[in-house]
Amino acid sequence: MTSPTTHSHTVPAPARLTSFGHGGGCACKIPPGALEDVVAGLVGAPVAEPAGELMVGLDDGDDAAAVRIRDDIAVISTADFFTPVVDDPYDWGRIAAANALSDVYAMGGTPLVAVNLLCWPTGSLSYEMAAEVLRGGRDVAGAAGCHVAGGHSVDDPEPKFGMAVTGTADPARLMRNDAGRPGMPLSLTKPLGIGVLNCLHKNTGEPIPHAVDAMTRLNADAARAALAAGVTCATDVTGFGLLGHLFKAARASGVSAVIDAAAVPYLDGAREALRDGFVSGGTRRNLDWVRPHLRSMVGEDELLLLADAQTSGGLLVAGEVPGAPVIGELVAADPGAVLTVR
Repeated sequence: MTSPTTHSHTVPAPARLTSFGHGGGCACKIPPGALEDVVAGLVGAPVAEPAGELMVGLDDGDDAAAVRIRDDIAVISTADFFTPVVDDPYDWGRIAAANALSDVYAMGGTPLVAVNLLCWPTGSLSYEMAAEVLRGGRDVAGAAGCHVAGGHSVDDPEPKFGMAVTGTADPARLMRNDAGRPGMPLSLTKPLGIGVLNCLHKNTGEPIPHAVDAMTRLNADAARAALAAGVTCATDVTGFGLLGHLFKAARASGVSAVIDAAAVPYLDGAREALRDGFVSGGTRRNLDWVRPHLRSMVGEDELLLLADAQTSGGLLVAGEVPGAPVIGELVAADPGAVLTVR
């Protein structure tokens, strides 16, 4: 009797995971201005006999889509994935899951179920490493009370991982990026600086545990606190940086925004990483995008930190959230500048 055929997967000695990505984390996004041009023709497309009312779609580039299926239930749907942001596969999975779940929290929703999105270079990286990525995603989703049920994978020379997440929310209590009004304070629930620290890690291999801790921390508590405070306008701060996401929210709301640069918190080491030149191309593209709409009273380095491409960043809330610093306010629309940094 012959023994069953076994299938082996032999790959070269592993290189650093971040060396396989041309960018890192949310810094690998398509530039915001180019992305808006790409999707411009998709807004308002007709839908035959829709199963629910589209409350939030492509119009303002919000964090997720929201469809009302009952007077008291809206379905929240989002997808997010990116190239490796750290070298540890388990941590990358955790970060990517927290980042995908954040879109649901930013809308005031509760995540219910997620499916994995995995691109994997099967000739270069082991399946065991892929399993660690998936395990990290599963563990963070499980801590959020969100089921992980399957997904999709493809063979790709550049590894990518993330999740498509479905959640629910109260349609009357959605947090949207177009609901800002003059006089609302702006609170930020996580420090900035993740992008420059990730760039430092990618270029030097230096582990930065406190950056990983920030990226894997769920925005669930911040979202609950915002809802309890009656907040109606929020967004999360990810690949387009604080300036980019605030610009989108202010523009969608028909207001302007003022940022007090001295009040913005940063992770330890962020300024030093910037000083040493660890700035991603995504960060520079973010600043270039908002610059025509920006009035600044601070230097270029400060603007780069405010435009820093975050991965699994915090919530930017139009309102006060206990424990979160107030970093500015929304004001009446200013013809000269959507954003002012002072």
